[in-house]
Amino acid sequence: MASQMARRWLRPEAYPLFATLGLAVGICGFQLVRNIMINPEVRVNKENRAAGVLENHAEGEKYTEHSLRKWVRNKSPEIMPNLNNFFTSPK
Repeated sequence: MASQMARRWLRPEAYPLFATLGLAVGICGFQLVRNIMINPEVRVNKENRAAGVLENHAEGEKYTEHSLRKWVRNKSPEIMPNLNNFFTSPK
């Protein structure tokens, strides 16, 4: 039974599926850990939950304005800007 399953699912054609699902699970796991560890609105332990609503705007700003967002802010929203310019800009 196990060898039939291995022959069916462990084919080279299924590797992109495994890679895509692995990447998706990794991104979800990263976001989950990021939110639990550093999101100012998520409070896991009892002492922090008892504090109620905090007006800590600086901590929230630090969380939302992370380095990836700062880096992407001034970039063009194109995947291949050179190729797009080649086909759309007249000579």
